[in-house]
Amino acid sequence: MIVVREATLDDAEMISNFQVAMAMETESFVLNKTTVSKGVKAVFEDEGKGKYFVAEKDSVVAGSLMITCEWSDWRNKAVWWIQSVYIMPEYRGQRIFSKMYEKIRIIVESNTQVAGIRLYVDLANNNAREVYKALGMNGEHYQLFEWMKEG
Repeated sequence: MIVVREATLDDAEMISNFQVAMAMETESFVLNKTTVSKGVKAVFEDEGKGKYFVAEKDSVVAGSLMITCEWSDWRNKAVWWIQSVYIMPEYRGQRIFSKMYEKIRIIVESNTQVAGIRLYVDLANNNAREVYKALGMNGEHYQLFEWMKEG
C-alpha cells in the first residue's frame, strides 16, 4: 500500500539523500551534501520556500517531491510547481509518483487559491514525460529557459 503524506523534519535526511542521488543520476553532478541538507531544512523552517511530500510503501519512504508556489497575476491565484522529484530505483514503475501527483491534485482541486500544477522535465527524460502525459498533463505551452550562477 502506498501512503502519501506531508513530510516532516524527520524526513529531511532522507530527502537530502534523494536530492544528492538524483543530481548524480540525472546530470552526473556531485552536490555538496552539507549544502543540500541546509537547503532541505530551510524549507521546513520557512514554508514560504516550499513544502515536501513523501510516499511510503510498506512503511518505507520510497520517494519525495517538493511543492513551490508561483504567483500568477493572470489568474490572481497561486500555481504550484512540482520539483525535486525522486523515486528510489527499486520502487520505480510501481505508480509511486502517480499516487503523489494524485494527492497534490486533490489538494489543488479543493483549494480555491491555487490555479493548477506545473513541473519541468529534462527533454531527454522520455520516461518521465510519458508518465506526465498519462496523468493528463501537457507540455505544449511553454519551454523553460534558465541562467544560473556558477557555484
